[in-house]
Amino acid sequence: MQKFIKENWPVLLISITVLVVLVIKSVEILSTAVTTAASTNYDSTWKSPSLFTDRTLEGKDRALVIYGQALIAHTSLYLGPHGKIAAISNGMNCQNSHLSAGKKTWGNNSGAVASTYPRFRDRSGTIETIYKRVSDCFERSLNGTAPDSTSEEYQAIEAYIRWVGQDVPKGVTPKETGIYKLPFLDRAADPMKGKLVYQNQCQRCHGENGEGQLALNKLEYEYPPLWGEHSYNSGAGLYRLSRFAGFVYSNMPNNEANHDNPKLTVEESWDVAAYVNSQPRPGKNLKNDWPDISKKPIDHPFGPYTDGFSEIEHKYGPFKPILAKREQLKKSKIN
Repeated sequence: MQKFIKENWPVLLISITVLVVLVIKSVEILSTAVTTAASTNYDSTWKSPSLFTDRTLEGKDRALVIYGQALIAHTSLYLGPHGKIAAISNGMNCQNSHLSAGKKTWGNNSGAVASTYPRFRDRSGTIETIYKRVSDCFERSLNGTAPDSTSEEYQAIEAYIRWVGQDVPKGVTPKETGIYKLPFLDRAADPMKGKLVYQNQCQRCHGENGEGQLALNKLEYEYPPLWGEHSYNSGAGLYRLSRFAGFVYSNMPNNEANHDNPKLTVEESWDVAAYVNSQPRPGKNLKNDWPDISKKPIDHPFGPYTDGFSEIEHKYGPFKPILAKREQLKKSKIN
């Protein structure tokens, strides 16, 4: 046997290598098949769960999820400037940008969070956990500081997020989760046109100066501030026009519109997003964001970029020429 191995070791080595490659490919194919089967068999129109009908959640687990829902819906009561637990956020509630405590379809809901995390994100250039996602919300949308990962409050928030997405198979992103992607305009979004939309459709709730309206308890916002010192900062997802425009198209004015019956047109949604995000707000140090600058979203308003367009063009558009240039760069890189 030893003589045979010595005489034929090159052939044996090649055979073993081929076998290993075949095994790896088989595992990849099987993994893809499992994911595809999960996607195929899953009703991809997401439906949020209800604590009123969930009879499987009991005891401490149920109490933790209920607390998590309260923290999402009334963040400021617990963690705002006058919070009963800590003062680590700006007075807005998570629910102000994740409607119905993160359960409304196309309302920036959390339906696909548990199923898609941990995941690699280009913004940080790392594999992120649910804790990282929640921390970013506190540091950006709530212009505050991240909660302690060992605290009861964070544990409750994560338990609630996992419960919201409990029926979604791993790796699946159902329809109607997150924010709707609006089609790009053939022109740049116009803040001046957006101002008229704001005055006619938004001002009665969010105020002439975007200051929002406090709830009767004066500890949280019934209608959140859209700019100014108490609003989201320049690192928040809604500071990107596509995110803000898609959000308002499917949801605003509140209690008057939904995705199937929008009140604003596509153009009005882009323009009001341009107006709101042209107003002053807290800044954030973004030096560690997008380590690979070629991966920056098309509407990320802070350079540098690899496509030759300016910060103004990346903020307001038109976005179709930028998209075309990026496709061209991608093809030239492949070739």
